[in-house]
Parts: sequence; structure tokens; C-alpha cells
Amino acid sequence: MSKKVNLGILGACGMVGSTMLQVLRERDLPIGELYLFDVAAAAGKTFDYKGKTITVEESTLDIFDRDIDVCLFAVDSPISQKYAPIAAEKGCVVIDNSSAFRMTDGIPLVVPEVNGDDIFTNNGIIANPNCNTIQAMVALFPLHKAFNIKRVIYSTYQSVAGAGVAGIADLQRTIKGEAPQCFPYPIAGNVIPRIDTVGENGYTGEETKMIEETKKILHAPDMKVTATTVRVPVEIGHSETINITFEKPYELDEVVKILENAPGIVVQNDAKNEVYPTPLKIAGTDEVYVGRIRRDFSAENSLNIWVVADNVRKGAATNAVQIAERLVRG
Repeated sequence: MSKKVNLGILGACGMVGSTMLQVLRERDLPIGELYLFDVAAAAGKTFDYKGKTITVEESTLDIFDRDIDVCLFAVDSPISQKYAPIAAEKGCVVIDNSSAFRMTDGIPLVVPEVNGDDIFTNNGIIANPNCNTIQAMVALFPLHKAFNIKRVIYSTYQSVAGAGVAGIADLQRTIKGEAPQCFPYPIAGNVIPRIDTVGENGYTGEETKMIEETKKILHAPDMKVTATTVRVPVEIGHSETINITFEKPYELDEVVKILENAPGIVVQNDAKNEVYPTPLKIAGTDEVYVGRIRRDFSAENSLNIWVVADNVRKGAATNAVQIAERLVRG
């Protein structure tokens, strides 16, 4: 691909799309032309991009007739399913943040710090993983390389931003004692142990995503993975407790050192002195933060870690931009 890339954002006015634009402003991806697309009601809105005024255009089926090399999709699955094949057919590589193509055979599901080489197996569409999965993969991959993970147990504490602008509004609404409109119960002062629809097996869609995406990204189809995902009254930032069982024995100091030296990770691991990541503290950053690193004494070769990341940035927008950077630079 050329050194300068013509890049588009589909869904540019939403929470993730506008954050993609912000991340692009902060980074040095060599962009030639930048195109912003959204629904008709948003057309005409303008954004500043490094001194240029970019006007949002209405999303129509012919927008990919022009020369767009890469397009970041920040739209719901039905829109991705409609537009992505058209874009790919016309030579544009789509980096899709929806769940539409994540588990589709032949479409890479990528966290650049983990399986960045999979980017180059694309046939025009690359899937951005679920926000929870992204931060978990950044933390788990270096440990998997060292000790070979047999089993993972996820418990998540997910911010309302995971439900978009409507989720944040519901937190603010229910803080004031008003009735919820996004979640089934008031989220203020509460936790809700269901995210997405519930399947026949009792697992929610969010839990199934984490389970299946973990296996695909790590190329570990036989790995044992389970998850419980919970919505909490936090505006931005997802937190996870991850219980890991390795095939190989480990030393705790070695685990800490591996994580400290892994790309994209910041270790904050001194609980006695109140040093550990919290979503409020890390909001607005792109790293994955790991703390509360401790041996699980109840099972052989097992470990507990606490993982926190900004779900709108690293969990969505930044990961997509990182994929674009790797794609452009090879």
C-alpha cells in the first residue's frame, strides 16, 4: 500500500467514530485524503483535522466509488454487513468495529500487539474485536507465549460507555432518580449481570464473544474459556478479573517482568500502597493496565490478574487505528 493513505470513517459522528478521528489527530498515520461519512441527519457537520475542515457526507452505497484505501467502520452490524462487502469489492480495506464479521472464517480478527501478522491475510475486511477481548488479549498473549494457557475465567466490570451515548445518558439519568431508557434497571448505584441477549445455553452474547474471540485471536481453538460480563455504574473504562491456568509452572516475579516488558501494557502492581489501575484513573489513555498480580493457590499453575483499559479508545477506536497503521506500514 502507498505511503500516504486515503482514509474514511463510516459513522464518524458517533462516540467511537469521533474518537477514531481524535486518535488519528494524535498519531502520525500518513493520510492523503480523509473522508467522513454518517447518516443523512449528520451530513454537513464539520470537524477539524490538523488544520483542515472536513465536512461529513451522507453514507450512500456509492461512497466507495472514489479512491479510498482504508475505511474505519464505527457502525452497527447491519450497516457493516451492507456496506463492507461493497467497499471491499471496490478495493477498500474495511476495518470493522462491529461484531458482524468477527467469527467469519477467512476474516482476520486482530489485536496488533498479539496477532498483527493476521492483518495481511485479509480479503478486504478486517474485524476489530470486542472491547473486553482486546484488553484481555494484550495482557494474556505474552503469558500464553511463556507458559501456555490451558484455561481462562473472565469476570468483567463494564462501563456504561460500552452501550454508547445512550448508556452514558442512562447513568446520568438514573443518578437523578429518573427511569432508565437504555438498561432494563437503573444503573446508578447498581450492577446488571446481563449484557446483550441470552442464548439457549444461558450465556449472553457478550460472554460468548469473549469466549470465541479469545480462541480465534490466540489461534487456540481448544483453549478452555468461560466468562461472566457485568455492567457497572462507571462512565468510561472496562475492568476485568482474569483467572488463568497454565500448562507450565511459573514464578510470580517472572510473570510481572513479562508483563512489564510486553507492548501496550502498563503494570501497576503494589496493592499494599494502593497502586493498581482503576477506570477513572486510566480514562483517555491507550494502554492496557495490569495489577493485582497474584498466585491462585486453589489450583496448580494458576494466576489472578486485574486488567483495566479505556473501552472507547483501546477497546475500539485506537485498536482500529493501530490496525490501519500496521496495514499501511507493512
